[in-house]
Amino acid sequence: MRVLIRFRQAFVDRWYWVQQVLVTAFAAALSWQVGDHILKNGGVVAAIVASLTVRSSLHKSVREGFGQVIGSSVGAGAALASVHFFGLGLITVGLTVLICLIAARVLHLGEVAAINVPVTALIVIGPGLSQNNAADRLISTITGALIAIVCSIFAHPKTPAGRTIDRISSLTDRSAVLLARMAEGVLEDFSQDNTGRWLARGRLLAEEIPSIRSQALEARVFAKWLPTVRSENAEKLYLRGVAVEHTIIQVRAISRALFDIALNGGLDEVIASEIAMVLSTVSYALSVSTENFKFDPYARLKDPITGEIRMSAEQATATVINNADHFEQGQLARIMTVISSVMVIADSLDQISPAIRKVPTPQGPTSQQILSKSPIDQAKIWQQRLFKLLPTPIRKYLE
Repeated sequence: MRVLIRFRQAFVDRWYWVQQVLVTAFAAALSWQVGDHILKNGGVVAAIVASLTVRSSLHKSVREGFGQVIGSSVGAGAALASVHFFGLGLITVGLTVLICLIAARVLHLGEVAAINVPVTALIVIGPGLSQNNAADRLISTITGALIAIVCSIFAHPKTPAGRTIDRISSLTDRSAVLLARMAEGVLEDFSQDNTGRWLARGRLLAEEIPSIRSQALEARVFAKWLPTVRSENAEKLYLRGVAVEHTIIQVRAISRALFDIALNGGLDEVIASEIAMVLSTVSYALSVSTENFKFDPYARLKDPITGEIRMSAEQATATVINNADHFEQGQLARIMTVISSVMVIADSLDQISPAIRKVPTPQGPTSQQILSKSPIDQAKIWQQRLFKLLPTPIRKYLE
């Protein structure tokens, strides 16, 4: 019985992964059936494409499905042209892979899709290449990609907004825990080894920033066309994600400043007590903010103890200034870095900082975009370039 309970718990703890695996297997099986029904022996290609395309979010599946179809179409066209001039062999395969990789780069599909596109194209142009075979396999590719996109809706137990809420809550909790450990360590074990561990944890937190940004962006994008999601709620989540990003950056800055302080002589008892109090206050504020956010992520922001953070920071500043003669300038600057980072965290919790509300945030890394520019912008650029190629008299006439 214990073995069975442990076996069951292993799947319960990994339910997100289990659901994605089951959905991918179902998408592959369905693609096989549909592909064979549409075309003779078309199920293999459809099942492979479906397995490569299903992702944990519809946003990624649409992007990579789009890339699979476009990349495979370009690759199949290049392969047919190469076969016509060079025959099926070394040159054809090389040109197909080369052109598919270039197409994936132009579409900014990311590393995973950049590999999937030439693989799919090689399947499309496999043995027995002809115009009919390539067209049939391309149809199978489209079939598998479409089924994968539909099935990816069920590849995750939560909506994009739900995943964004979980991600924000998790990273805020981790930031609060790290700050609490730093507050404890400043008083008890302010050593180079301990501060080095804080810095390592701060760096790990910072590495999560692209994931929370892309997740918040996904929730924002889907709210624009999904009627069940309110756009204003998605905007609130996106703004909260930006605020958490700013908070994580400051937590890493604090860990780095404490590491440098420990390397340069540490802190005396009075200043250490003030810094510990400030960090403890911020940690508690983040914990309370997370609980309120989990309870109602779309509620209007209240003052999550940021007033206490600012009071504690002002008190610490006054203490540091009164004892400024005991520190060299570099050490004084590092201590003030900790306090100023705390003030930025308070502004982030309130979401009143112009850096959050008035400065546009990048829409995610270029690798996450389907196209680097919209087709309309691309058309305008090419129109201008073609216009410049015209003779001067004609250009003057058209102007």
